[in-house]
Amino acid sequence: MMKYVKARKIMMLCVAGIAALTVAACAGKDKDGVNVIITEEKSKRIVNLFSPMEKTMPDVENTARSAADKTIIMAEEKLGVNVEYITYTAADYQDKTYDDVLLDRARNDMDDMYLLNPDSIRILGEEGKLMDLSGLENVKNLRDIIIAANMVDGKLVAVPQEVVAYGLFINKDMFDEYKLELPETPEEFLECCRVFKENGIDTPVGANRWWLETFVLAQAYADLYNGGNTEAEIAALNSGESKYSDYMRPGFEFLKKMIDCGYVDAEKARVSEAIEGEGADFLAQKTPIVMAYWGAANTDTAYGNPDFEMLVIGFPSSRGQMPVMPMTGFGIGVNAQHAQDALDTLDIMISDEALLTYAETNKVISPSKNVEVECIPALKPLNDRIKENVYVLASNAGMKVEQWGNTCLIVRELLNGATVDECMAMFDKLQEESLSR
Repeated sequence: MMKYVKARKIMMLCVAGIAALTVAACAGKDKDGVNVIITEEKSKRIVNLFSPMEKTMPDVENTARSAADKTIIMAEEKLGVNVEYITYTAADYQDKTYDDVLLDRARNDMDDMYLLNPDSIRILGEEGKLMDLSGLENVKNLRDIIIAANMVDGKLVAVPQEVVAYGLFINKDMFDEYKLELPETPEEFLECCRVFKENGIDTPVGANRWWLETFVLAQAYADLYNGGNTEAEIAALNSGESKYSDYMRPGFEFLKKMIDCGYVDAEKARVSEAIEGEGADFLAQKTPIVMAYWGAANTDTAYGNPDFEMLVIGFPSSRGQMPVMPMTGFGIGVNAQHAQDALDTLDIMISDEALLTYAETNKVISPSKNVEVECIPALKPLNDRIKENVYVLASNAGMKVEQWGNTCLIVRELLNGATVDECMAMFDKLQEESLSR
């Protein structure tokens, strides 16, 4: 069952465990007949923002949400606008995903601003449903990688408030107990899993239906992004001279071996939501390894307060521990009802002043080249690699085949029993379709 909530930010903060306040509201339905709560606002200067509501534990502050709220409040106070949130989060694997709902809303011009995942950025950008943001004043402060990764058909269609980096969350105490070094290569990682398994740990790697593609992407593109020939290799993929499947095959063979050896519970993974599926076992020290995004190390709604020494490292690759970085971002609908107010709001949200507030609150990597904050000790191994400019982009608008979402979906087919060859055929088909456009 799909669930939407439309409310002022104060109502959203209540869900995250902040003090509740009463607002005047009336009931209504969206175009699918789903109940929503619509707040009454005296001001007509409104910006409607569609975003996911991260599931939270009662009485625990959602740090990531609070960080975004601070920048939105900053924009509201400077502009005199009111930003209204419409939020959606799938209850389980049987619900429509956030991306499914977002695409429908954006295609029907239902909101002004959207928080977009990489695959949605690519899809909506190609469909011409997102405004070009390159004219915003504060775009000039963004890192070059941010702009390049969010350009579709020559337009900057999304901008983030943080650089999302994924890594392996490691229970260092359990590695020390079995005298294991932190793995650098796929072979070393599999050996660690073998030792854990032989010592009675049923599932060494906790997984969900979203993030196993990080292993694949790290292995597929370690050389492409770090070998000094990035532009030429991408050009060869876009022309069909090279095949995506050739890049992807080693990572899928690696995942297949993890599944066959029982290092990953494929049946559980394919129906588990992110963190909810594997988080409890990781925190209870039943599972020594999970994968998650940078911000999960900072917040108590995820892994911010473990009872053991935790380290976040890169994924195994031929070039050692490899951070994987997809690009999420805010986009504005091309037919947004409150277009100028939405543009002005977003411009303030990506100002150095706002991004410093965001980064200091959430302790994340800023998209601004002028903003840097210290990370917590657990994140230092991952951060050190990123500072060395060693990483893989999990989304790149310069590639004709979208990477993050497509790889995720094909990994799910592997979890459902598809062979590696069948998965590679899916990549070949995607590439053929891209060449025919």
